Amino acid sequence: MATISNSSFTFLKKLKKNNTRDWMTENKKEYQSNEKLLKQFYGSVENRLNSTDEISKVKVFRINRDLRFSKDKTPYNVHRSVSYSRAGAHRRGGYYLRLEPGKSAMAGGFFSPETPDLLRIRREFEMDSSEIREILNQKDFKNAFGGFNQEYALKTAPRDFNKEDPNIDLIKLKSYFVVHNFTDKEVLSKDFEDKLMHHFLLLRPYFNYMSEVLTTDLNGVSIL
Repeated sequence: MATISNSSFTFLKKLKKNNTRDWMTENKKEYQSNEKLLKQFYGSVENRLNSTDEISKVKVFRINRDLRFSKDKTPYNVHRSVSYSRAGAHRRGGYYLRLEPGKSAMAGGFFSPETPDLLRIRREFEMDSSEIREILNQKDFKNAFGGFNQEYALKTAPRDFNKEDPNIDLIKLKSYFVVHNFTDKEVLSKDFEDKLMHHFLLLRPYFNYMSEVLTTDLNGVSIL
């Protein structure tokens, strides 16, 4: 079982105070050393996910920031992030981990789904929300995540939906993902990988349900 090194957080804290290209150049070896350790952790998590799922892609997000449309011109992200994509058209959903001192979190689900998928999800919830609400209200799931992240939601009903619909709380969302935050103590503990895997595995009933929704039409007929 891999762990997150204290040195990784120490480096990110120093980067936050010295977010310049000159400082990064001077500390490149420390950055590369920590990246190597983090990638070992990412790989261990991938192997464990593959024991119960099938991962097709691991994306380690760049530390360089995209400055084209940002007023903040600091060149580097002060967090490290990775995502795991599930394999095959019949497997939907994705796993995500963000590591940052004081702001570490895992997440999973559907962030800004493409328009056809978003419409399909909304129509499903309009027709019958019983299955998704059962998942959201399952004790362990609810204790871990609370519910869907509400940050990305319309203020009213989307076009062609009734604002009085009893499921409008679900329909007006633009993303369908959940989040769980971790303390620094948890992240740097020896059993963090176990804690992370526990939360990733809690997502599977949700992923299974949404995979069925997104691979069938409203009559339940496969579209694959």
